[in-house]
Amino acid sequence: MSKAGIKRVVIEVPEGLKIPSSELEQRLRIELALRLYEKGIASLGQARRIAGLSKWDFLELLAREGIPIHYDEEELREDLEVAKKLVGKTRK
Repeated sequence: MSKAGIKRVVIEVPEGLKIPSSELEQRLRIELALRLYEKGIASLGQARRIAGLSKWDFLELLAREGIPIHYDEEELREDLEVAKKLVGKTRK
């Protein structure tokens, strides 16, 4: 069962990868997210959701990997909306 707007993909990987099997799914999610973001295929929000990380954790990961942040007008609008909501909560 999948959530609205979410597609599930199943891939096969060969045995013997140098990743413990308990970490395999998360590691592949992170690697996929990094490459899709790096190539401009996924936005920051999409990539961090693929990776299963918070925005700040994904930004830290990008920095560690040396991948520059792509910050466009849509992401600026999203951040401004979040900031407005946060300001509204602190004034109540």
